[in-house]
Amino acid sequence: MSAPQPLLSRAFRDGVVAALIVAGLGFPVIAYLAEPDFNNVLTLNARWPLFLTFCALGFALRFLLTLWTARPRPLRAVKAPEAPVRRPWLAPLGLAALIAYPLLMPVLLGPQAALKWVDTFGVQILLYVLLGWGLNIAVGLAGLLDLGYAAFYAVGAYAYALLAPLTGLSFWALLPVSGLFAALWGFCIGFPVLRLRGDYLAIVTLAFAEIVRVVLVNWDVVTHGEQGLFGFPPISFFGLPFIPGPRGFAAHFGLKFAAVHKLIFLYFVVLALALVANFVSIRLRRLPLGRAWEALREDEIACRALGLDTANIKLTAFALGAFFAGIAGCLFALRQGVVSPSSFTFNESATILAIVVLGGRGSQWGVALAAALIVGASELLRQLDFLKMIFGPDFDPAQYRMLLVGLAMVAMMNFRPRGIVSTRQPTITLPAAGVRP
Repeated sequence: MSAPQPLLSRAFRDGVVAALIVAGLGFPVIAYLAEPDFNNVLTLNARWPLFLTFCALGFALRFLLTLWTARPRPLRAVKAPEAPVRRPWLAPLGLAALIAYPLLMPVLLGPQAALKWVDTFGVQILLYVLLGWGLNIAVGLAGLLDLGYAAFYAVGAYAYALLAPLTGLSFWALLPVSGLFAALWGFCIGFPVLRLRGDYLAIVTLAFAEIVRVVLVNWDVVTHGEQGLFGFPPISFFGLPFIPGPRGFAAHFGLKFAAVHKLIFLYFVVLALALVANFVSIRLRRLPLGRAWEALREDEIACRALGLDTANIKLTAFALGAFFAGIAGCLFALRQGVVSPSSFTFNESATILAIVVLGGRGSQWGVALAAALIVGASELLRQLDFLKMIFGPDFDPAQYRMLLVGLAMVAMMNFRPRGIVSTRQPTITLPAAGVRP
């Protein structure tokens, strides 16, 4: 059955309005590309096909969304909530797949080709999973909207980059130190925001992240400014460096040297620390502290009326979430080999927050799935070179990563407001009627 004529007219009108909005917002950015010529004079190159394509996409998406939201929905009887389906085999199967992934890539693709797959689609995704689980403590469990999570990420990275050459300590010794430094800053930022909620809390955390970034840029004596820090010791296998020669890891175990060995070891380190973060979050959620976080998330006034110390609850949420961000920052420094302020901008905080919101606040599985989708899809965009045949040789799909994240957020708000994983397992369940606990 075709849609009624008034509905089609409204959908067409909404699509035209959406196309005009896209045209107005995207005209100075998409329609023209500013590039210097041979005389270093800025020139504007028109990209009308790309501009019209975006306008058409805006029209089509809004047109289909209007038809979808206005469709007739049959009345359904309200059913009693069913017990969640338990799949005890899913977690061991997923863990086995994660363990086998970096070991199979060199076998299937070769040591050199496996570098990208182990690093980009392995270590990087797991780093964002670790960051997402850390932020999920403050945002998902405690309900504290944190827009400056990248600041704690930066503190952990710079703590390792500065302390490793000065102290001569190994990565294993400085890993908890980086987390503790970030937790200290999380504890410090918690004090000014004890009385803030909602938008005001988000503004303060965003300002804190910008303060940290500006300090890293301008404190040249310590941070070397935009140039960043490099030359700190890389990761080693309990003292064995991943270098060619008789003193290296490969020679010690009788293997042929390959650069992918270092990434495989780093992969397992990040995986182990991410699992530790997951275990700590799940266990704390079942303890009185975790239930206090959830009470604070639901209603701070009622939480205070029950006699709970909301100040300590907020401080613990900020500090513990920042601790895992500092751990991830130390691992990021080891992966990159250089740390600079450009790696810890607001886009990083927005990406991590999008992972938590898209996955489902409070859901560990959802955050992991969202991290794999957002980070994995962003990296896959770099491989879509065939799009240059459609939009021109200057088209770079990776530049539209945040646009896709924004579209995913809009789609989630319309179709799955609670995230990818919308079900939550209750922390405490009451016994059935007539059954004594």
